[in-house]
Amino acid sequence: MRLSPAPPRSRPRTVRTAALLAAALGVCCGLLTALVAIGWQPLLTVDGDLSRTTHRWAVHDRALTHVFRVLTDWVWDPLTMRLVCAAAAVWLVRRHAAWWTASWLAVTVALAALVQRAVKAAVDRPRPVWPDPVDSADQAAFPSGHAMTATVVCGLLLWLAHRFGAGRARWCTAVAAAVVSVAGVGVTRVWLGVHWPSDVLGGWLFGALVVAVAVVVLERRWPDRLTRPVHRPR
Repeated sequence: MRLSPAPPRSRPRTVRTAALLAAALGVCCGLLTALVAIGWQPLLTVDGDLSRTTHRWAVHDRALTHVFRVLTDWVWDPLTMRLVCAAAAVWLVRRHAAWWTASWLAVTVALAALVQRAVKAAVDRPRPVWPDPVDSADQAAFPSGHAMTATVVCGLLLWLAHRFGAGRARWCTAVAAAVVSVAGVGVTRVWLGVHWPSDVLGGWLFGALVVAVAVVVLERRWPDRLTRPVHRPR
């Protein structure tokens, strides 16, 4: 099975689209970060109202809360997401000898983790505090590491599937899995009371920004290396 990259003519359009998306996401990330940092009252009010509502539901429905804890701790945990990315990188190397693509994938996920930690440290937003918590978490709240990591990993894998011409059935399955994972992890973090809704929104936005920038950098600077296989001697 060989890689089937997108036609060269489509690459400039891909770069332009990704660059515009990255610019828009950058503005959104900067604006949301500023509002969180200054404690903009309308945002805090919405965060508080939504969080109090979901926390009441979480305390009342212990069975569903337990399911959400399993999902957030084991299925959509950042470590699990990174292991999925590592498995994809190994698959690329073993099946296609695509060392460059695998390295780009791993480096992007690692850089996303650094960005996440840097923003958390800079904003240093406290997490929600409840008299009857159903879960706990450490580190600062903004942005959500779970939401950002899921967005980065799913976004990169979806883009690679598109870039290599995945079949319609596989593409639809991948999109469905990505949407459920990215949306689901956001819901679980708010439901469990360990993040404000804007933390999750920030994770989604920063994650999408990392993916868009990574695509622009690779397609603009090294478009031919992405799908260039390294032929193994027989």
